[in-house]
Amino acid sequence: MATETSAAVAGTCVGPDGSAIGMPQLCFDWWGNQIFWLVVALVAIYFILSRIALPRIAAVLAERQGTISNDIAAAEDLKAKAEAAEAAYDKALIDARAEAQRIIGEAKAEMQADLDAAIAKADEEIAAKSAQSEKAIAEIREGALESVKEVAKDTAKEIVAAMGGTADAKTVTAAVNARMKG
Repeated sequence: MATETSAAVAGTCVGPDGSAIGMPQLCFDWWGNQIFWLVVALVAIYFILSRIALPRIAAVLAERQGTISNDIAAAEDLKAKAEAAEAAYDKALIDARAEAQRIIGEAKAEMQADLDAAIAKADEEIAAKSAQSEKAIAEIREGALESVKEVAKDTAKEIVAAMGGTADAKTVTAAVNARMKG
């Protein structure tokens, strides 16, 4: 009788030698037991995940989100500072260019004033030298004119003497002076 009860309890899923026939998971006689243990395992996994693993994962995700938010805020602050620095750089560059143009203008004006003074001084020197030269030329002309008169007088005396005549100095001087005037 002992063998009959064990065969009746085992049902149709166990063979005469006590081994399972086919896959035990597919035996309808054992499904109730399998479903019970499946529910127990799922409830245990749910409680383990919901009480231990998921809070840790949520904490890590929240920390990452906070870090990302802080990094984005810091990046926006740095971007604003960079834009302000760029604006300050552009203003400084514009100011430096304006200052350079002002310095160039002052230097040009100063050089032009120096050039004008040098030109005026050179003009004065040229005018003075020109006046001296005109005076020297007038003296040379006067001296040359006197020399020409003397040469003309000597030549006239020699020509008159060569022709066989005699000429006094007064007559030769009067003839040379009349001829020199025009």
